[in-house]
Amino acid sequence: MRFVPTAIADVVIVEPDVFGDARGFFLETWQDEKFRAGGIDVAFVQDNHSRSRQGILRGLHYQLTQPQGKLVRVVTGSVFDVAVDLRRASPTFGQWVGVELSEDNHRMLWVPPGFAHGFYVLSAMADFVYKCTAAYAPEDERCIRWDDPDLAIDWPVPAHATPLVSEKDAAGATFGEAEVYP
Repeated sequence: MRFVPTAIADVVIVEPDVFGDARGFFLETWQDEKFRAGGIDVAFVQDNHSRSRQGILRGLHYQLTQPQGKLVRVVTGSVFDVAVDLRRASPTFGQWVGVELSEDNHRMLWVPPGFAHGFYVLSAMADFVYKCTAAYAPEDERCIRWDDPDLAIDWPVPAHATPLVSEKDAAGATFGEAEVYP
């Protein structure tokens, strides 16, 4: 298992060892000792699974007082996954990292607490699964607009297309208005 740093030090791409043959493949998606050795020493309390079709964009979500760390991966299809640093004291405050996660590359992304998270579905359909370090608290959830010009996220949306977003996500705050972490 490899732990690959990104442009934001705390966000890590995890590349598991994949053992495959004509029958299929096997890989570990979580092994506490290996993750601790890779710098990710957390306890997970909730697993989630979402399915979305092509062109759907979910995010940018975060919980303010009960922040969630997320270990995210795709089991079917592919997505462009984004983490935005919302820690005001961080040298990378307001910066983002984006990476393609797919059933073919088997990559996972560690999105630590203090980040907003979102993804855009590239394939016809995608099954997206993730482990969380805190339970979902709807009253604590916040959202930043996916298309905020201050963040300038380079989403791989085709020219002349508009992603499909929920009403909640469409009504998200701008980065300048958003409540952030200290």
